[in-house]
Amino acid sequence: MNVKKSSIKRKGTIFFLSLHLILFLPFAPQAQSNMIDKVVAIVGNSIITKSQLEAQFLQTPAKTDKSDPHKIKCKLLEQLMFQKLLLTQAQKDSVMVTDSQVDQELDRRVRYFTGQFGSEQKFIEFYGKSIEDFKTELRDDIKDLLQSQKMHAKITEEITVTPSDVRNYYNAIPKDSLPFVNEEVEIGQIIKKPPVTAEAKNEAKQRLQKLKDRITKGEDFSVLAALYSEDPGSAAKGGCYDSLKRGVFVPEFEAVAFQLKPNEVSTVFETTFGYHIVLLRAKRGDEVDVCHILITPKSAPADLQKAGSILDSIYRIIKKDSVSFREAAAKYTDDEESKQNGGLITNPVTGASKFEKADLGQFDPTLSFTIDRMKVGDITEPSITNTKDGKQAYRILYLKSRSEPHKANLKDDYQRIQAVALNEKQQKAVKTWIKKHVNGTYIHIDDEYKSCDFDVHWNSN
Repeated sequence: MNVKKSSIKRKGTIFFLSLHLILFLPFAPQAQSNMIDKVVAIVGNSIITKSQLEAQFLQTPAKTDKSDPHKIKCKLLEQLMFQKLLLTQAQKDSVMVTDSQVDQELDRRVRYFTGQFGSEQKFIEFYGKSIEDFKTELRDDIKDLLQSQKMHAKITEEITVTPSDVRNYYNAIPKDSLPFVNEEVEIGQIIKKPPVTAEAKNEAKQRLQKLKDRITKGEDFSVLAALYSEDPGSAAKGGCYDSLKRGVFVPEFEAVAFQLKPNEVSTVFETTFGYHIVLLRAKRGDEVDVCHILITPKSAPADLQKAGSILDSIYRIIKKDSVSFREAAAKYTDDEESKQNGGLITNPVTGASKFEKADLGQFDPTLSFTIDRMKVGDITEPSITNTKDGKQAYRILYLKSRSEPHKANLKDDYQRIQAVALNEKQQKAVKTWIKKHVNGTYIHIDDEYKSCDFDVHWNSN
């Protein structure tokens, strides 16, 4: 069985885990339907319609067993009712969200779904509405959802688990019910980037300054960006990014972009990606439309080779046991993310250092291929790799651990079990909270769903 953090559960807690997951998943606007709508539930002043319930059902993961659609819809309805109960209490407690937070979430969801379609145009063609119309249509729902999330976080924010709680949780699981954990690996890396000389930096700045001079004399910014910018994400679009919000780009870039006036071009400035000039096209509160040109200082081939030679010396020192991999990574690596973790690569999904072998290829296909041929404790010789910013560097890899598929245990899977134990404790608190507040809230459930086997007793009143 493919075991995730939520898999180590006993009967009676599944609902709240799925509730927690689905409550915070993105939802898509639905295509037009000829369905005759009706209200299937009311919680406080909020209604839940049949179309909303059907929309959630259609978004249920394909791997879910849909042999009993009514049973699934009962669970989904309870999740929606919980969301509405959270919303009702959030409004009573003045738990609010800002317009900026709603805008950011709308932008995130639109980016997600246009990505699924492949382009904004295909998205618009499918639904027959503009992006702005969709944002307007979803705005109230998104605001309600964010308030519900904030209320949910308020309920669980102070809940923790001790090591004793984790042991008690694990010991309470019947031994024949312990799930299998797939093969996992821990991988370390030391990266050495070629140095960028002062001459290379100066050359990049001069190239960019010449481009700015041409713009000042009247040449079109977007044309020059398309011809010369080295940002692959925007060059083809004239260097432009629309609806840019704070927190999306590096701070140095945003500090310049947000202080410009409309149609103003910045001076040349530096970020970790290289040197930029930015044109502000429009500003709407905490959102800007900008175009930029990026020129990245180039390392000479000899500099890349020098980085390889340095890393080869580090590799040999580690092989001679003169220094541990962890110590070498802390002292020599140019990768700031793994440096503080003894060189171990962090799984972006879990935040831990372990990767399920099956998922490793999605993170970095080259890692998966290399690790297949390694034994625990092995270190690879330096080889060329591409860093996140698209530059070449040299890297050595270290296989710290590899676990065989096994039944979950405290020694090997403590973090996993701890997370699930915490989740269960939080969900118990949520269940208690629901029981406390449901009696003081107006509840109505349509006759079609009154026979549902709900996890909580939702009294119609």
